[in-house]
Amino acid sequence: MVIFGTALLAACYLAGIWAGEALAVLIGVKANVGGVGIAMIFLIASQHFLKTKGLFPAETEKGVTFWAMMYIPVVVAMAATQNVVVAVKGGPIALLSALGSFLLCFGVVALINRSMQRQAPQDEADASAAGLTPATDALKSR
Repeated sequence: MVIFGTALLAACYLAGIWAGEALAVLIGVKANVGGVGIAMIFLIASQHFLKTKGLFPAETEKGVTFWAMMYIPVVVAMAATQNVVVAVKGGPIALLSALGSFLLCFGVVALINRSMQRQAPQDEADASAAGLTPATDALKSR
């Protein structure tokens, strides 16, 4: 059901906001530190986990896809309400937390990409077994 995808998104958002608030308390900042970014990491990880277990049907994915299309306008609106100048004047901790969030996201995306199985070599083997010529070979022969 589509509503389950929206519920997964909401749960990840709440967990991310909570983690951002907890991180802010730990480092002594009076603002949420990366809550939305952490929520997106939770969403990516939970989608990947549920897909590998076969618990994420296409109907459920539609609930996440709808909000994924809405993500860019929401982030732009949220960024417009934040005062970056005050955050930078607040000290280097804001810049360090932004850099840390970026590096964490970069690492998680790389980890997910490496954990996914590549299908291209198997597809080429299936094509050659069926007697089909890959498109690159067909273009070379012209």
